[in-house]
Amino acid sequence: MTMRFIEKISRTLLGLVTLISAPDQSAADSVQRPNIVLIVADDMGYADMEPHGSTDIHTPQLTRLAEAGVTLTSGYVSHSFCGPSRAGLITGRYQQRFGHENNPELDYHNDGLGLNLEETTIARRLQDAGYFTGGVGKWHLGAASAYYPLNRGFDYFYGFLGGGHDYFEVDMSAPIGSGTKHGLVRNRQPASFSGYLTDALSNDATAFITRRSNQPAPFFLYLAYNAPHSPLQATADDLQRHRHIEKGKRRTYAAMVHAMDRGIGKVLDALEAAGQTDKTLVIFFSDNGGPQPVSWSKWFDNGSSNLPLRGGKATVYEGGLRVPFIMSWPGTLPTGIRYDRPVNTLDAVRTAVEAGGANALSKNPMEGVDLVPLLTDPAHPRDPHEAIFWRQRGGERWAIRAGDHKLIRSARTGPEELELYDLSCDVGEAHNLVATHPEIVQRLHRLYNAWDAKNIPPAFLNAPDYRKVRDAFYENVNTP
Repeated sequence: MTMRFIEKISRTLLGLVTLISAPDQSAADSVQRPNIVLIVADDMGYADMEPHGSTDIHTPQLTRLAEAGVTLTSGYVSHSFCGPSRAGLITGRYQQRFGHENNPELDYHNDGLGLNLEETTIARRLQDAGYFTGGVGKWHLGAASAYYPLNRGFDYFYGFLGGGHDYFEVDMSAPIGSGTKHGLVRNRQPASFSGYLTDALSNDATAFITRRSNQPAPFFLYLAYNAPHSPLQATADDLQRHRHIEKGKRRTYAAMVHAMDRGIGKVLDALEAAGQTDKTLVIFFSDNGGPQPVSWSKWFDNGSSNLPLRGGKATVYEGGLRVPFIMSWPGTLPTGIRYDRPVNTLDAVRTAVEAGGANALSKNPMEGVDLVPLLTDPAHPRDPHEAIFWRQRGGERWAIRAGDHKLIRSARTGPEELELYDLSCDVGEAHNLVATHPEIVQRLHRLYNAWDAKNIPPAFLNAPDYRKVRDAFYENVNTP
């Protein structure tokens, strides 16, 4: 027997012992724990949903979710691009603690490229608390066997292991690393899809909800869309629906967001049909801000808008870090309100774990806070944290927000240059206050240094750099 199988048997026996030793715990107690649905968009712009004022992209289902819950207008991710952001949200910990600051290359044979095996995922914490756990969509946390979702706390998984995928096609003959048409997996078997990938993921998620709603155990569903991440591909019908937008990236992007919004509606409908709406905590956010035009790549921009924020994906400006963010739990959280104090995705997943009665403080404790007490007292808003932090590329660029002030070291500045902004009156980060508020600069810099002292260097190269090193190695090996 493998150690992983022994660990699973041990967890099962521990659960049985717990039930036997606690006969006074009624079935009603477990029913009170909510189902949890965590929905993550990919590269969605801050301005691109109607709850944030979008007029050219219609998102009626996100509006529906917002009306049934709380829109967190200052909701942040822990990193401004895909892999590290997901490492943070899946563990509820700053990913710099365990060196996950880069995107892992899709490599099925390298057991050094993925989510640190000592870290505990939200799925594992909830699984240990009696939840049935499912994942649908994009993984991007390691492709080697040890990192596989079913080895990281998920009872069910359907999706793909890399960072992106073609929306119409699977090509099992394509060489690994040659594109985004690699095969999907369902649990431990190869899988595919028909039609449009976003619809396929939505349909699989709704089927999961329907199956599990008839079971006594609560469920956790992690629905990780790759929309509207590149490649920019949409169905003809969805493009036609957005003919009011000038033909180009923006129209295709809008059609992709619409398809995801439609899928979210299917998820909400499935919960309603199963009588689970009031029994379910639904969380939605994007994994980072929308990518904006850059000088170094014509492919980076996806047509998204982060207005009125500055910058976008891969930066430490607000456009890279502040994202669409909604939480709904009818009967527990207030409905139809906006909460403007800074929160982050680590808080959202900590909230889910606390709601599920799971242990958030066991090995490698989660770093977020439970948002329920704050969101149920909107008349007295207060910041969940003294500060929120970001670090990229081992400290090449970083940022800290404390209260309304944000201190930045951007890679585009000199080694000693810093930027300070007051977000209460300058959300677009246009007026650098470093020269006029040195005392705030010093205080925030001290807070950042104290936080950064607990971090470690990046554990692996970013995917493009890894590919260069790998290709150079094989070129040398094959050279006579």
